[in-house]
Amino acid sequence: MSMKIEKVSHIYAPGTAYEMYALKDIDLQIEDGQFIGVIGHTGSGKSTLIQHLNGLLRASEGAIYYNGENIYAQDYSMRALRNKVGLVFQYPEHQLFETTILADVCFGPMNQGMKKNEAELHAYEALRSVGLPEELYDQSPFDLSGGQKRRVAIAGVLAMQPEVLILDEPTAGLDPKGRDEILDQIAKLHEEKRITVILVSHSMEDVAKYVERIIVMNQGSVMYDDTPKNVFQHYKELEKIGLAAPQVTYLMHDLRARGYDVDCDATTVAEAKREILRVLNKT
Repeated sequence: MSMKIEKVSHIYAPGTAYEMYALKDIDLQIEDGQFIGVIGHTGSGKSTLIQHLNGLLRASEGAIYYNGENIYAQDYSMRALRNKVGLVFQYPEHQLFETTILADVCFGPMNQGMKKNEAELHAYEALRSVGLPEELYDQSPFDLSGGQKRRVAIAGVLAMQPEVLILDEPTAGLDPKGRDEILDQIAKLHEEKRITVILVSHSMEDVAKYVERIIVMNQGSVMYDDTPKNVFQHYKELEKIGLAAPQVTYLMHDLRARGYDVDCDATTVAEAKREILRVLNKT
């Protein structure tokens, strides 16, 4: 379902000497089935923003609409919203607590009111969707690798069958192989289930590879909201706020400066490869 953020601001410690605007007058429209990246320097407001989307934080000003309904309306059910908008925190494996993987993933659906057998069906489907082998389901989640724990935590949210999946730095602390495996699974989920995915990341390579739209946060405001190609054209402006473009963006601009007639819009390795081969085949 679509989500609309309308003139939203959030103030921490209002009315005190420590008052601070974490969000300032945010306007966003999130359509069904989009894969969105949210980037920004530490303190830019990106984590504060996503915590508003399932009601964990309440806006100081403005309104948020989910499927046309104001989530701040007096009779609106925040529990129902959180069942539809799933949020996976950074280092979600710290939230694992059950004795087995299956029991941990069943917790959310059972907390929604599902019976045990129904919750287990949802849990099995979610665990399969994140690529965890079935022979592990009866093991303790604490015996798993970091990447496997991350998959279990994501499966715990997926088992509640959200319509929107928000992931706050889901690959933090993982090695490159584990990072790629997690993001590939998320991309596969998005493609197969067409759920809306909102990915908060510090990796410009990751957002360039996976998302179709990037929201750049800076000092509590939206600086850019566009396709990866269009956002990374502003790489010099991004550098000024402590961000950067993917490495291939710099490579393509360097090649152009050296006289090669390459298209500098390439943002992924695959795109850069095709463009470089195109130019070399012309010479």
